[in-house]
Amino acid sequence: MKGSAMAAALIVVLSAATAYAQTLAPKPQGTAQPPAQPKPVAPAPAPAVTTPPAQPPAPFPVGAKIAFFQPEIAFQNSADGKAALTRVQALVQKKQTEGADKAKALQANQQKLQTSGSVMNDAARAQLEKEIERQQKEGERFQQDAQAEINELQQEVQAEFVKKLSPIIEQLATEKGLHLVFNARDSGISWAAAGLDLTPDVIKKLDGAKASSKP
Repeated sequence: MKGSAMAAALIVVLSAATAYAQTLAPKPQGTAQPPAQPKPVAPAPAPAVTTPPAQPPAPFPVGAKIAFFQPEIAFQNSADGKAALTRVQALVQKKQTEGADKAKALQANQQKLQTSGSVMNDAARAQLEKEIERQQKEGERFQQDAQAEINELQQEVQAEFVKKLSPIIEQLATEKGLHLVFNARDSGISWAAAGLDLTPDVIKKLDGAKASSKP
Protein backbone atom coordinates (compact mmCIF):
# COMPACT_ATOMS: atom_id res chain seq x y z
CA MET A 1 0.00 0.00 0.00
CA LYS A 2 1.33 3.39 -0.97
CA GLY A 3 2.22 5.72 1.86
CA SER A 4 0.29 8.59 0.27
CA ALA A 5 -2.94 6.59 0.42
CA MET A 6 -2.43 5.80 4.10
CA ALA A 7 -1.60 9.42 4.87
CA ALA A 8 -4.80 10.54 3.14
CA ALA A 9 -6.82 8.29 5.43
CA LEU A 10 -5.12 9.75 8.49
CA ILE A 11 -5.92 13.32 7.44
CA VAL A 12 -9.59 12.71 8.24
CA VAL A 13 -8.76 11.58 11.78
CA LEU A 14 -6.38 14.47 12.47
CA SER A 15 -8.73 17.03 10.97
CA ALA A 16 -11.57 15.85 13.19
CA ALA A 17 -9.33 15.78 16.24
CA THR A 18 -7.74 19.19 15.72
CA ALA A 19 -10.35 21.42 14.10
CA TYR A 20 -8.85 24.84 14.72
CA ALA A 21 -11.20 27.56 15.95
CA GLN A 22 -11.40 30.43 13.51
CA THR A 23 -12.51 32.88 16.22
CA LEU A 24 -9.20 33.25 18.02
CA ALA A 25 -9.03 36.90 17.10
CA PRO A 26 -11.91 39.18 16.13
CA LYS A 27 -12.07 40.44 12.58
CA PRO A 28 -10.89 44.03 12.09
CA GLN A 29 -13.69 46.53 12.55
CA GLY A 30 -14.05 50.28 12.54
CA THR A 31 -12.79 51.76 15.76
CA ALA A 32 -15.85 53.98 16.08
CA GLN A 33 -18.18 50.98 16.15
CA PRO A 34 -19.07 49.13 19.33
CA PRO A 35 -16.82 46.10 19.86
CA ALA A 36 -18.25 42.76 18.87
CA GLN A 37 -19.11 40.43 21.69
CA PRO A 38 -16.31 37.89 22.18
CA LYS A 39 -17.00 34.45 20.83
CA PRO A 40 -15.96 31.54 23.00
CA VAL A 41 -13.13 29.47 21.62
CA ALA A 42 -14.51 25.99 21.19
CA PRO A 43 -12.24 23.13 22.27
CA ALA A 44 -10.98 20.84 19.55
CA PRO A 45 -13.61 18.16 19.04
CA ALA A 46 -12.53 14.67 19.94
CA PRO A 47 -12.33 12.20 17.09
CA ALA A 48 -15.03 9.60 16.77
CA VAL A 49 -13.11 6.59 18.00
CA THR A 50 -14.18 3.26 16.62
CA THR A 51 -12.69 0.55 18.76
CA PRO A 52 -12.14 -3.01 17.59
CA PRO A 53 -14.95 -5.37 18.66
CA ALA A 54 -14.67 -6.93 22.10
CA GLN A 55 -15.10 -10.39 20.57
CA PRO A 56 -11.95 -12.25 19.48
CA PRO A 57 -11.10 -11.35 15.89
CA ALA A 58 -12.39 -13.72 13.24
CA PRO A 59 -9.74 -16.14 11.96
CA PHE A 60 -8.03 -15.26 8.72
CA PRO A 61 -9.61 -17.33 5.90
CA VAL A 62 -7.37 -20.18 4.83
CA GLY A 63 -5.90 -19.60 1.37
CA ALA A 64 -7.03 -15.97 1.10
CA LYS A 65 -4.74 -13.87 -1.05
CA ILE A 66 -6.23 -10.44 -0.37
CA ALA A 67 -6.95 -8.53 2.83
CA PHE A 68 -7.64 -5.01 4.01
CA PHE A 69 -6.90 -2.78 6.93
CA GLN A 70 -8.16 0.54 8.27
CA PRO A 71 -5.35 3.08 8.80
CA GLU A 72 -7.57 5.48 10.75
CA ILE A 73 -8.59 2.75 13.21
CA ALA A 74 -4.96 1.69 13.65
CA PHE A 75 -4.06 5.33 14.26
CA GLN A 76 -6.81 5.89 16.83
CA ASN A 77 -6.20 2.69 18.77
CA SER A 78 -2.44 2.16 18.69
CA ALA A 79 -0.11 3.62 21.28
CA ASP A 80 1.81 5.56 18.62
CA GLY A 81 -1.35 7.02 17.11
CA LYS A 82 -2.75 8.08 20.48
CA ALA A 83 0.56 9.75 21.34
CA ALA A 84 0.53 11.60 18.01
CA LEU A 85 -3.02 12.82 18.56
CA THR A 86 -2.09 14.03 22.02
CA ARG A 87 0.82 16.04 20.58
CA VAL A 88 -1.38 17.75 18.00
CA GLN A 89 -4.25 18.42 20.40
CA ALA A 90 -1.83 19.91 22.94
CA LEU A 91 -0.57 22.36 20.32
CA VAL A 92 -4.13 23.26 19.30
CA GLN A 93 -5.08 23.94 22.92
CA LYS A 94 -1.95 26.08 23.42
CA LYS A 95 -2.73 28.19 20.36
CA GLN A 96 -6.38 28.56 21.35
CA THR A 97 -5.36 29.82 24.79
CA GLU A 98 -2.85 32.29 23.32
CA GLY A 99 -5.40 33.48 20.78
CA ALA A 100 -8.05 33.96 23.45
CA ASP A 101 -5.66 36.10 25.50
CA LYS A 102 -4.91 38.31 22.51
CA ALA A 103 -8.61 38.65 21.72
CA LYS A 104 -9.39 39.70 25.29
CA ALA A 105 -6.69 42.40 25.20
CA LEU A 106 -8.06 43.74 21.91
CA GLN A 107 -11.63 43.73 23.13
CA ALA A 108 -10.63 45.56 26.31
CA ASN A 109 -9.12 48.39 24.24
CA GLN A 110 -12.13 48.47 21.92
CA GLN A 111 -14.39 48.80 24.95
CA LYS A 112 -12.18 51.53 26.36
CA LEU A 113 -12.39 53.48 23.12
CA GLN A 114 -16.14 53.05 22.97
CA THR A 115 -16.80 54.20 26.53
CA SER A 116 -14.03 56.78 27.07
CA GLY A 117 -12.95 57.87 23.61
CA SER A 118 -15.19 60.90 23.61
CA VAL A 119 -13.50 62.37 26.70
CA MET A 120 -9.91 61.64 25.63
CA ASN A 121 -7.71 64.30 24.14
CA ASP A 122 -6.81 63.90 20.47
CA ALA A 123 -3.34 62.47 21.17
CA ALA A 124 -4.56 59.83 23.62
CA ARG A 125 -7.43 58.81 21.36
CA ALA A 126 -5.13 58.53 18.34
CA GLN A 127 -2.67 56.43 20.32
CA LEU A 128 -5.42 54.06 21.45
CA GLU A 129 -6.80 53.72 17.92
CA LYS A 130 -3.31 52.96 16.66
CA GLU A 131 -2.87 50.27 19.33
CA ILE A 132 -6.20 48.68 18.41
CA GLU A 133 -5.18 48.58 14.76
CA ARG A 134 -1.86 46.97 15.72
CA GLN A 135 -3.63 44.34 17.84
CA GLN A 136 -6.06 43.53 15.04
CA LYS A 137 -3.26 42.96 12.54
CA GLU A 138 -1.26 40.98 15.07
CA GLY A 139 -4.30 38.81 15.80
CA GLU A 140 -4.77 37.99 12.12
CA ARG A 141 -1.10 37.10 11.72
CA PHE A 142 -1.21 34.97 14.84
CA GLN A 143 -4.20 33.00 13.57
CA GLN A 144 -2.53 32.35 10.22
CA ASP A 145 0.77 31.35 11.80
CA ALA A 146 -0.93 29.13 14.37
CA GLN A 147 -2.88 27.26 11.69
CA ALA A 148 0.29 26.80 9.65
CA GLU A 149 2.13 25.43 12.69
CA ILE A 150 -0.69 22.99 13.43
CA ASN A 151 -0.79 21.83 9.80
CA GLU A 152 2.95 21.29 9.86
CA LEU A 153 2.73 19.13 12.98
CA GLN A 154 -0.17 17.16 11.48
CA GLN A 155 1.92 16.39 8.41
CA GLU A 156 4.86 15.42 10.60
CA VAL A 157 2.91 12.91 12.71
CA GLN A 158 1.22 11.51 9.59
CA ALA A 159 4.59 10.90 7.96
CA GLU A 160 5.99 9.32 11.12
CA PHE A 161 3.02 6.98 11.45
CA VAL A 162 2.98 5.95 7.78
CA LYS A 163 6.71 5.23 8.04
CA LYS A 164 5.95 2.78 10.85
CA LEU A 165 2.91 1.28 9.12
CA SER A 166 4.48 0.46 5.76
CA PRO A 167 6.91 -2.27 6.90
CA ILE A 168 4.24 -3.79 9.15
CA ILE A 169 1.79 -4.13 6.25
CA GLU A 170 4.54 -5.67 4.14
CA GLN A 171 5.44 -8.05 6.96
CA LEU A 172 1.84 -9.19 7.43
CA ALA A 173 1.39 -9.64 3.69
CA THR A 174 4.51 -11.84 3.57
CA GLU A 175 3.49 -13.87 6.62
CA LYS A 176 0.03 -14.58 5.18
CA GLY A 177 1.10 -14.99 1.57
CA LEU A 178 -1.05 -12.11 0.36
CA HIS A 179 -1.09 -10.59 -3.10
CA LEU A 180 -3.02 -7.42 -2.21
CA VAL A 181 -3.75 -5.40 0.92
CA PHE A 182 -6.45 -2.75 0.49
CA ASN A 183 -6.95 0.50 2.33
CA ALA A 184 -10.57 -0.04 3.41
CA ARG A 185 -11.40 3.67 3.39
CA ASP A 186 -10.22 4.36 -0.15
CA SER A 187 -10.82 1.04 -1.90
CA GLY A 188 -14.60 1.21 -2.14
CA ILE A 189 -15.08 -2.15 -0.42
CA SER A 190 -18.79 -2.76 0.17
CA TRP A 191 -18.41 -6.00 2.09
CA ALA A 192 -15.62 -8.32 3.14
CA ALA A 193 -15.29 -11.24 5.52
CA ALA A 194 -14.33 -9.98 8.99
CA GLY A 195 -11.32 -12.29 9.06
CA LEU A 196 -9.74 -10.37 6.17
CA ASP A 197 -9.38 -7.26 8.33
CA LEU A 198 -5.72 -6.98 9.33
CA THR A 199 -6.28 -3.92 11.54
CA PRO A 200 -6.08 -5.79 14.90
CA ASP A 201 -2.83 -7.44 13.72
CA VAL A 202 -1.46 -4.07 12.64
CA ILE A 203 -2.21 -2.51 16.03
CA LYS A 204 -0.70 -5.49 17.83
CA LYS A 205 2.52 -5.27 15.82
CA LEU A 206 2.71 -1.48 16.20
CA ASP A 207 2.35 -1.69 19.97
CA GLY A 208 4.70 -4.67 20.15
CA ALA A 209 7.38 -2.77 18.23
CA LYS A 210 6.95 0.23 20.53
CA ALA A 211 7.21 -1.94 23.64
CA SER A 212 10.34 -3.72 22.40
CA SER A 213 12.04 -0.41 21.60
CA LYS A 214 11.79 0.78 25.22
CA PRO A 215 15.02 0.42 27.26
